[in-house]
Amino acid sequence: MNRGSSNSGHSDAHGRRGGVNLPALRGHNEALVLDLLRGAGPVGLGRTELAARTGLTPQAVSKITARLGADGLVAEAGRAASTGGKPRTLLRLVPDARHAVGVHLDRDVLKAVRVDLAGRVVADSGGPLDFGAGPEAAVEAVVRAVARLGDPYGPPLLGVGVAAPGPLDHRAGVMGRVTGFPSWKGFPLRGVLEGRLGLPVLLDKDTNAGAAAAAGAWLRATWPDEGSEAEGAARAAGAVGADVAAGVGAGAGVVAGGGIAGGGPHTCVYLHVGTGLGAGLWLGGGVYRGARSAAGEFGHQVLLLDGPPCRCGARGCVEVLCLEAVARGDIPGAARIVGEAAANLVALLDVDRVLLGGRVVASAPDVFVAGVGAVLAARALDPARPVVALAGAGVAEGAAEMALTSLFGRAG
Repeated sequence: MNRGSSNSGHSDAHGRRGGVNLPALRGHNEALVLDLLRGAGPVGLGRTELAARTGLTPQAVSKITARLGADGLVAEAGRAASTGGKPRTLLRLVPDARHAVGVHLDRDVLKAVRVDLAGRVVADSGGPLDFGAGPEAAVEAVVRAVARLGDPYGPPLLGVGVAAPGPLDHRAGVMGRVTGFPSWKGFPLRGVLEGRLGLPVLLDKDTNAGAAAAAGAWLRATWPDEGSEAEGAARAAGAVGADVAAGVGAGAGVVAGGGIAGGGPHTCVYLHVGTGLGAGLWLGGGVYRGARSAAGEFGHQVLLLDGPPCRCGARGCVEVLCLEAVARGDIPGAARIVGEAAANLVALLDVDRVLLGGRVVASAPDVFVAGVGAVLAARALDPARPVVALAGAGVAEGAAEMALTSLFGRAG
């Protein structure tokens, strides 16, 4: 079917034509265009390229970009070099047309950021949080953080992404039985926050937000924080070049995540090492949550039978082994433990890269990159083993990235 066609079929009173919901289709096509323009960066794309990449007709693209321009979301980026005919007009996303907020609820701290449509942080806020004090106290902390980041004269907010410890039900927006915090079980955090904030709220696990942040870092490389568009293009090329040059195995260094529009690998795991351990899975270009939003419980795989008891009720879990090593000051040992668990995950999923984040990793990044990489190298069954690197972006940024997905037509 030609998705750009809009001049045939019968339309009913609800805007459906030929069995298709036209408002929904229009929104889908607009999201396709916006996602491509976001991935193109400040340089932009011409209408011909947009039509070719979306499968829409040139006429449909012209109508869509006119609507998006009227909404302030798209603007001209100049003209492409002439190839003999009239120079093509290039279009770009306007990052400051809308903003979103991302909030990371950790067990003892809250961090919040406001980002533009390119995912760049324009304001941040943070402070201590007692997750064990219960849901009501955390809700008040989120409301205060969003208020601090608010700008009554700035761009409208699309919504708020909230990243919290799992398990939780992403679809229903309800918290699960968070290990060590039974009072959170069944709390409808998303609905309560939507009522308090008057904005759409997306709730997900902190590790899933970390995976989204890593993927968003790839896109942000195409959008310079300052300087000319040429500098931005050079910076993006440098990010891609560094990614390729990093190779495989230990010592790869800090590289951007990948997986969304604009290129990059389609599979990675984000391993978060903080007050707990967890994993976010970026598979096939999006976050993989599992049938019950329970994917990524990385910290509770058993490495040592009859090992020390874990707060989840099992014994010898990765989390308890790693955090005990951290507590006694054995950071290289903690990195090796994470590496062993990561090697299990890599063997199961065959991912392109392993990205590391969280406060424990941030305290000794080189040790963790080298330690995890060394274990993966030792256990690799294939010489083309995944890159090990730092995530390059935080969980709050990933939560904001998820809040942007409605505009760009991705599932986050």
